[in-house]
Order: sequence, then structure tokens, then C-alpha cells
Amino acid sequence: MENIALIESFSEFKDNKSIDRVTLMSILEEVFRAALKRRFGSDENFDIIINPDKGDLEIWRNRVVVADGMSEDDNEEIELSEARKIEPDFEIGEDVSEEVKLIDLGRRAILALRQNLISKIHEHDSTNVFKQFKDLEGEIYSAEVHHIRHNAVILLDDEGNEIVLPKSEQIRSDFFRKGDAVRGVIKSVELRGNKPAIILSRTSPAFLVKLFEQEIPEVFDGLITIEGVARIPGDKAKIAVDSYDDRIDPVGACVGVKGSRIHGIVRELGNENIDVINYTKNEQLFVARALSPAKVTSVDIHMYEEEKNGKKGRVNVLLKPEEVSKAIGRAGVNIRLASELTGYEIDVQREGIEEEDVELTEFSDEIEAWVIAEFKKIGLDTAKSVLEKDVSMLVQRTDLEEETILDVQRILREEFED
Repeated sequence: MENIALIESFSEFKDNKSIDRVTLMSILEEVFRAALKRRFGSDENFDIIINPDKGDLEIWRNRVVVADGMSEDDNEEIELSEARKIEPDFEIGEDVSEEVKLIDLGRRAILALRQNLISKIHEHDSTNVFKQFKDLEGEIYSAEVHHIRHNAVILLDDEGNEIVLPKSEQIRSDFFRKGDAVRGVIKSVELRGNKPAIILSRTSPAFLVKLFEQEIPEVFDGLITIEGVARIPGDKAKIAVDSYDDRIDPVGACVGVKGSRIHGIVRELGNENIDVINYTKNEQLFVARALSPAKVTSVDIHMYEEEKNGKKGRVNVLLKPEEVSKAIGRAGVNIRLASELTGYEIDVQREGIEEEDVELTEFSDEIEAWVIAEFKKIGLDTAKSVLEKDVSMLVQRTDLEEETILDVQRILREEFED
């Protein structure tokens, strides 16, 4: 009865954890051999017979018969008088197989054995979950909100797997309630201890790409290819598309009539403004398109010998004065995304008669001296030189925060507008 009581849950484990018969038997034998080794010092002379479907278990210890008083290892040898209690006709030198009952291991050992069994099953299950989700990295996945923490949302899928959506991977406008279905891409899968840590992301550019594949049939079928993505989650994104079929308008196919196709994607991303751009290998034209909705007068590209800060060159873009604000965008978002999408640092210049420039020190009553010093470190001494630079580039090359740079540019811009 002890055997049956201990392993009555074999079938339950097998059904709940989707473990195949061979693997289950291997785990069970490993657990029992560990228990035998602890109890007898060695498990090499034991045979274990398991039938997990029926819950049957037999353990047989094999020993050699030796003369009375000559046993040097009671685990591997049995004295003649003891052997003849099992079978009266045993002789010295013969092999004796004797069944070991689980109760012989002791109650404490049986409890430890069961706990070890459960642990091994869970470990195997965790490994399978890890492998399953590792193959899904970069793919869209959906799960339900289980509970909400201050720094993450914990999700559960249909199989009860726990998935974490950290605050840093949530779109700014995201708001979830328990039971809500949430979509994102599997960003990373790691084994922490014996438990898989599955991280979901809604801010990754890959999420936007996968949404296009899911919502736009031509993208899914490969008739339209996505050549590049730049994204500020929940605010604005630019995505470059192309098609090898001249009969297909890639931008029109992605947007749809009156935005019908892209509307679902925009809604999923918290009304993120998405610019869909025709990709081209003509770098000048691509930069001009990336600065949409601004209309560019001319583009002058200067390639770097080696990449700098992830950029392959610098571009001077000439625009009419009324187009400059469109090119830069609110808080510099448009030009930052265009720079990320094209891989160039972009400098915007106004077309027409050059305005009189002003030394930065002239603004010392409005701009702190240490801020002016930071600009001077990178060779920016005048108001125009600061206004013409991309905010993201200034953030990278100085110790100034984006908000400070935007405030400075606002002050300088007001001076020129006056």
C-alpha cells in the first residue's frame, strides 16, 4: 500500500504537465535511485521497475551470498543464514534478489522522496516552458491580466504560464484592469533559478512590425517588406515600406482607404501617430521622405569614415522657413525619428537670406552659464548653431537633458522670431 500511496499521482503528473512516458519514467527512476543511495550508500545493485500508467513500483536489491560472519558490505552481500530465510536452498556464491518496500526507507525518507519528485517534475515543466517561449522571442503573444503591481503587470496565458509586462515596456497611455487581454511581443526569456522569466513588450519596434504583419495581408504574404522602423512608443512612429511588385502602392496598401487598415494598429498602440514612408535606396530622397510632413528643398549628405554614435553620416537639410517647425516636430520628435530611421545625424537649415547670428553669451540673463559652457564644449558658440542641431544629437554630445535643450532652443527661437 505504501508504494501505491506514494506514486498514485504519477498519472496526474503525466496528464497535467504533458510529460511523455519515457521522460516521466526517467525522472521517477532518478528520484528513487537518489533515495536508495542516501539509505544504503549505493544504488548500483538495485533494479527499479516502474509502470507510471498503473502506479506500480517494484524495487529489487541484488546481493551475493557469503558465509556467515564474512559479509564486508551488507548492501552488496548477504550472509548464508539470512539468505536461507528467503529461500532455504540458497548456497554460497549465488545471487539473491530481495524486494525492498518503500516503508523500509523510513517515513521521513518517503516524504523527502515525494517532495523531490514534485520538484523534478516542476523543473522539467519549467525547462519545457523556457524552450517553448524562447522559440517565440520577437513574436506577438496575448495573455490576460492576472494582477497589477506598481512596476509591472503580471499576465497569465491559457496554459497558466506567467508573463511579465514591466512598466518600462508599457506604452505611456496603457491602462489595464484584471481580466483584460493584452498583446505585445515576447522580448526576452531567461531562466532565473529553475523558473522561466518571460518578458512582454509593447514599446519595442518589433511590436509595430508584427502588428503590420498581422493586420496587413500584403506584409504577411511578403508582397510588401518593412525596411526600417523608428518609434517613440505611444507618441509617434515612422515605418519605411517597399514592394518588389510595381503594381502595389506599399504606402496605400498599409494605410488603406481613409486609414481603414492602419486604424487598428494605431488604436492598439494608444493612438500612436504612424507615418508610413516609401523606402528608396536613394539616400537623399529617403531622408527627404523621412522628414515628412515637411517639404525639403535640398539634402546634402556627408558620410563618416566610421560610424559615430550609431550614425553613418551627417545630413544638411535646407527648408523654407515655414517648413522648419514641421521638420523638427513637437519637442524635436519628427527629426529624431527621421534620424533614427535613416541612420544619419540631420541638421536643419533655413532657406533664404541668412539672419544675423547672436553669441550665446548674449542670453546669459535667461540661460545659465554652465548650460552655455556645455554648448561651447562642442563648438556651439552662437544661437543659430544651437538651433540648427538635432535635439537627440545634443543630448548625446553634452551633459544636458532634453528638457533643458528644448528650453534653450525655445528662448533662442523667440529671439529670432521677434
